[in-house]
Amino acid sequence: MSTRPFLKTTLAFLALCAGPALAEEGAATQAVWTPKEATFNYMGFTTKYSCEGLVSKVKSVLLSLGARRSDLTVYGTGCLDAGRPAPMPGVRVKMNVLVPTGASGDAAAVGAHWKAVQVKLNTDPLAEAGECELVEQIKQKLLPLFSTRDVEFKPDCVPHQLSPGGTRLHAEVLIADVAPPPR
Repeated sequence: MSTRPFLKTTLAFLALCAGPALAEEGAATQAVWTPKEATFNYMGFTTKYSCEGLVSKVKSVLLSLGARRSDLTVYGTGCLDAGRPAPMPGVRVKMNVLVPTGASGDAAAVGAHWKAVQVKLNTDPLAEAGECELVEQIKQKLLPLFSTRDVEFKPDCVPHQLSPGGTRLHAEVLIADVAPPPR
């Protein structure tokens, strides 16, 4: 009795099972740029920010999540003294983000793909330990503005305490494909 028919059947079955998962992970999709606006007021106990500092952090996060750089506008609100920590600094955001077009297609559609990102506000572990409240608030207020999937959020935040290795936010976001350079 030959094992070839069994082997062929098993391989075909595995290809059918794995096919959709592999296609979904690496497959390109079509998306359209969609305008979004938000007002975000930071309220934290562990770390205080100046308006400039909060604008810088939020802008960096929005770009990593896929906001279009060319028309991203982030400006501070609620600050009295420039460069000094504020009790409740805020930002106003105007941006364009990608939204999948679905099967209908759209003339303004661009090529896009899903990319795994980690919201990381600082490369220094000690400094990042104090930013868990900001990561939590970004997840609640700004992340819903983006097309996301497979969001993993591990909150480990205690007010007035540093949380080393604390709050982690990972997600797959829709990112525009890089256009090839003109020839």
